[in-house]
Amino acid sequence: MVEKKKKSKKKIVLIVLLSIIILLIVGWWAFCVKMYNDNFDISADSYAPLMLRVEDFDGLECAEYFFPSDKGQKLAGYLYTNGDNQHGIVIIAHGFGGGGHNSYMDVADYFARNGYYVFAYDATAMDKSEGEGLGGVPQGVIDLDHAISFVESNNDIPDLPIVLFGHSWGGYCVSAVLTYHPEVKAVIECSGFNSSPDMFESGGKSQAGSVIYTMRPFIGLHERFKYGKYATNTAMDGFDSTDASVMIVHSADDGVIGIEYGLDKYYEKYKDDSRFTFVRFEDRGHNEIFNDPGNTYKDEFNTEFDKWLETLDYDYNAEENKERFIEDKANYITINLDHEKWSHRLDEGLFAQFLGFYEQALR
Repeated sequence: MVEKKKKSKKKIVLIVLLSIIILLIVGWWAFCVKMYNDNFDISADSYAPLMLRVEDFDGLECAEYFFPSDKGQKLAGYLYTNGDNQHGIVIIAHGFGGGGHNSYMDVADYFARNGYYVFAYDATAMDKSEGEGLGGVPQGVIDLDHAISFVESNNDIPDLPIVLFGHSWGGYCVSAVLTYHPEVKAVIECSGFNSSPDMFESGGKSQAGSVIYTMRPFIGLHERFKYGKYATNTAMDGFDSTDASVMIVHSADDGVIGIEYGLDKYYEKYKDDSRFTFVRFEDRGHNEIFNDPGNTYKDEFNTEFDKWLETLDYDYNAEENKERFIEDKANYITINLDHEKWSHRLDEGLFAQFLGFYEQALR
């Protein structure tokens, strides 16, 4: 009888411990999902005072379209042209957090005036596209999948070879989407990453430290439940599904998407593969990687902006002045920004290299 009671107590203790462990795991999982949704299930609009404008690019024209993505949400698409005699189509996938495609209009202009149709779009819940929230990182691949299919089926757009260009989140998207579109001829992937959870991990390390590594498995499971095949598909899966030429561009000092998540990983596997071209910078960061290091306009504008801040007769950091400062800041930028200079900061030498890469791939 005594032995049975001991076994019964042990069983109860084990059940209690197991229940506590399960509750802790479920609770941590729920916390991880909440953190993920707070960061990625969002909508975002481009900051109006800094938006690029078609009229600031000589000869550039833009036609707007709307096309459906996976849940029927309408995405805004933009076909950029400049002149005639196009011999290919560049599809641009934008980065995350700054709204839709607008900040890449200078990229679109460069390729448009050098012999390409350029199709860009706003991802789900960004700028003019529908959706209450993005949902998660793999949604970018889904939207790009639908964008490519739209371009291929649209009678307004000639049947020409397609190449892809993506930055950051868009870099991951243009790589992973090759699994579903092996017909693409070439990809330029800038400052991107290999797998969907990489974006959460790289962005979260500075805030959560090593704790981010305990969150990653739960983020991966969440994405798998929500996005299925799109969540498990990686950039390298895409590379291995196609004969497309691939250029990888990254800067060693990238503080948003560490180079170890992108170029370093790809170089280790593909350094001897003639399909791959690697462009490694040391000091171009993340958001400025395309811009001419010798162009000082942004620094000049920021210097004048800082001087303007000193003239304000209120504490612009105080919560009670938040709305006032937002309005005053927008007015200052609108009045003082030189759109001609702001819109023409690309490193044209680098883009000539990009252009040559595409040309070689289309031969």
